[in-house]
Amino acid sequence: MKMAVLDFGKTNSKLFVFGQDGRIVDERRTKPDWIRKGGLSVLDEAALHDWALDAVNQAADGHGIEGLMVSGHGCTFALVDETALTHPILDYEQEPSAEIAARIDRRIPDFAETFSPRLPLGFNYGRHMLWLKEMQPDAFTAATAILGYPQFWSWRFGGRAVSEVSYLGCHSHLWAPRKRDLSSLVDAEGWRGKMPAFARAGAVTGERRLGQAGRPIAIHNGVHDSNAALHAYRRQELGPLTVVSTGTWVIVLNPDCPLDALDRDRDMLVNVDVDGGPVPTIRFMGGREFAVISGNWQGAIAPASIQRAIDAGVMALPSFAPGGPMPSRTGEIVGRVSDAEERAAVALLYVALMIDLSLDLIRSREAVIVDGGLNAGGLLAGLLAALRPGQSFLQGATLEGSATGAAALAFESVGREFAADMPEPVRVASFKGLADYRDDWRGLIAERGIAAPAGGAP
Repeated sequence: MKMAVLDFGKTNSKLFVFGQDGRIVDERRTKPDWIRKGGLSVLDEAALHDWALDAVNQAADGHGIEGLMVSGHGCTFALVDETALTHPILDYEQEPSAEIAARIDRRIPDFAETFSPRLPLGFNYGRHMLWLKEMQPDAFTAATAILGYPQFWSWRFGGRAVSEVSYLGCHSHLWAPRKRDLSSLVDAEGWRGKMPAFARAGAVTGERRLGQAGRPIAIHNGVHDSNAALHAYRRQELGPLTVVSTGTWVIVLNPDCPLDALDRDRDMLVNVDVDGGPVPTIRFMGGREFAVISGNWQGAIAPASIQRAIDAGVMALPSFAPGGPMPSRTGEIVGRVSDAEERAAVALLYVALMIDLSLDLIRSREAVIVDGGLNAGGLLAGLLAALRPGQSFLQGATLEGSATGAAALAFESVGREFAADMPEPVRVASFKGLADYRDDWRGLIAERGIAAPAGGAP
């Protein structure tokens, strides 16, 4: 049996074809378009759908897939009636006007209920729902269902409208983790009746005939991407672990962190796993910040460039994107880089130092798995292993942990074995002066009024 997984990221969207041995046998990639419409930034849903439909049809013809699963980035919702969107899907990277923000932010539940910190833009998508309701109330009136982003795509391809807990519980303001129920905001706004019944991530919710032969393809309920990565490793029974999922966002998930350790002012929150359990999390926009700092560097970074940056003491200080554990500072580069690759090295060191800091804040002391695109070549994981010699570090056998976890959920839902490769040990990087570089970086942060957490690396 083969399974297609549509992995919709904010910056890149992909289709993978998985076999039951966990191998990716085919893949296709595109970039979603975010366009201006009615004064807002919204998804060009038609263009992305056309690409996805073509990719799935080719997977049906070329590989005989029997199922279609979806993994999706957070912070995004869709309003639909029986057949279509009632409003275009909002880009989460836009801020309501100050006047509207003052009104809607008063209605947001307390952190103690939702464990969703009050974040800017649409990083809490319940906030964007309030914004859209202020601007376009008819879109809510016409909608028969409010869907999370992965559930929209599962529905769009022929599944029924359902809710899913890992997505609703993703710092949305819409979920109360301790009650394992929709939050007070949902009831206050009268949205509960538009929230479809729940189905587990991976459950079959419909069927569609695809490809030239019109093969019947099962449509599976989608999942939040970082929670899919967490599931990919938890199912391998590796013991206590922290998962570092990297992409546009770096998401650090430590299920063993006490809930009372979460600091709402440092972008710390509770995610919810596919079975409804709380997962303490800290995050920052690491992929976006890497692109900003590096000047959109593409390709490998030579270890020699990392060493030159360390030797020169050139470093990036937070933050280069909204949110994150140090949100009140504007990012800056201290020192002068000698060339473009050294600038990219500074950017990768920044991401490593931010993850190192985040691991302290989320009280990670056990094994760490580093997953996702920022670890291409293993250099990021090697830097982290060098910074934290008291912890063991592993890395995904592929860079696609989110898609792999999504595939596992779909295979499991129909009783099929799925044997993904075990994560691999990380080769510890060897850079002279790296620990001192980290200490200097944290010292400069402290000088600027943002104290690093006490205790340091284990």
